[in-house]
Amino acid sequence: MANLPTDRLREIGTVVQRIEPGNPTRQELLDLVKDCDAIYCHGPNKIDKELLDIAPKLRVIGTYSVGYNHIDLEECKKRGVKIGYCPGETTEVSAEFGVGLLLATARRISEANDASKDPANLKVHKKSFMCGKQILGTTIGFFGLGAIGSSMLEKLAPFRPARFIYHNRSRKENCSAEYVSFDELVKESDFLIVTAPLTPETTGKFDKDVFAKMKQGAIFINISRGPLVKTEDLYDALKSGHLEAAGLDVADPEPLPKGHPMLALKNCIVTPHMATSTYRARNRMNDLTVTNIINGLTGKPMLTPLLE
Repeated sequence: MANLPTDRLREIGTVVQRIEPGNPTRQELLDLVKDCDAIYCHGPNKIDKELLDIAPKLRVIGTYSVGYNHIDLEECKKRGVKIGYCPGETTEVSAEFGVGLLLATARRISEANDASKDPANLKVHKKSFMCGKQILGTTIGFFGLGAIGSSMLEKLAPFRPARFIYHNRSRKENCSAEYVSFDELVKESDFLIVTAPLTPETTGKFDKDVFAKMKQGAIFINISRGPLVKTEDLYDALKSGHLEAAGLDVADPEPLPKGHPMLALKNCIVTPHMATSTYRARNRMNDLTVTNIINGLTGKPMLTPLLE
């Protein structure tokens, strides 16, 4: 990463860094890591068997993310490679963004902003002009109610929805939301928010059958990972009007290619996986990733180990 804070790392070793903007190609990444003891990486950098074979000296991976589906954990475990990641640092900032995305989607803020650029589009005399969905009295459902989902729930409570429901791998104790089956979650939610991690079980979870079961006029929010959702099926549900709108900070593929039909939908807000994009959060994630790498290399416990 071009903005990697290297001073602390240089105190314990040599830093090999690609300074060009953007993500390295696969071959560039393989060439960079072959003699490395540690890797600082993030989502687009796939750490798999091929890379691990090329980097036999590798002992530590620090990923600048809370998600880790880009890392082959089993291969790392076989080789004794330690992994540190960034839970906690992303919770509040991601929850803030999720609430903002829900509000922008429900109240058609992006669409209204576009319309305001040409006065001819402003049909303010029509009572239904830019009418959206109010949170008051609705049912808000969460697929996954971990740290980020719980923080979103707390932030949304003052809007006074009638009900919070959730579906998790297990029930949570002392939770203000009601645990329901996945089928009930889908059928009852006016707003369905996805915060569950990407796993083999959740990949492709939201497909045409699920969207067909959702309420007419429901709103779908995904701030987790793109592959939980079948993009074409979501597009069809939005295009047909069965779903009122969607707000997506993640997509599959990511980014969506230029000209993708999802990007042309007025009732879909797509942002470029930026839920943690604040100066404070990114600086803290940088510092945590570097500390995990240094501790892993010097025999100290990582602050936030994923695999030790």
